[in-house]
Amino acid sequence: MCREGWAASESISVQLALGKGACDAVTAEKIFGGVGVRSGRAYGRRRVKYEAAMSPLLAQRLIAVPFLVLGAWCLFLPRMVERLGFQPEYLHESETTALLIGCFGAQAVLSGLFAWFSRFTRITFLVYGIALLPFFWFNYWFVFVVPMFNSFMIIDFVANAAMLALCVIGYRASAKG
Repeated sequence: MCREGWAASESISVQLALGKGACDAVTAEKIFGGVGVRSGRAYGRRRVKYEAAMSPLLAQRLIAVPFLVLGAWCLFLPRMVERLGFQPEYLHESETTALLIGCFGAQAVLSGLFAWFSRFTRITFLVYGIALLPFFWFNYWFVFVVPMFNSFMIIDFVANAAMLALCVIGYRASAKG
């Protein structure tokens, strides 16, 4: 059996010495919950390296999170989103803008549900990552060139960057499995 605390390690890669309260591959698989444990010799010593790699399913579900969280925010609090996101000269605060932001949020939540419950293939991660690229142009254009949005748009930029990174991770992980 493994020593206590191995599962709580802050590092994704955990090295366990054989013979000193070490784990075998089956125990390491249990610790990491089947996330993708690989074993092998590390650094030429009698050590086994157990590495938890992000699975394509986990990457896909993490891609869904910004859609679900930010979409729900737009859906349920559209006036707050408008007040926090737009420059004062572009702020309308009308029933129409609340409706439009709410509809945008509903579509984002729907996209998040599709991303959560579907099964992405390697090509899905690739196409999704490519489809995210115009959103970076959108962020740049409407913050710096035609400054309709204020600095709160950084939330959207960070979410898009995280989803793009997860697409790369999912794409690479899909090739392994």
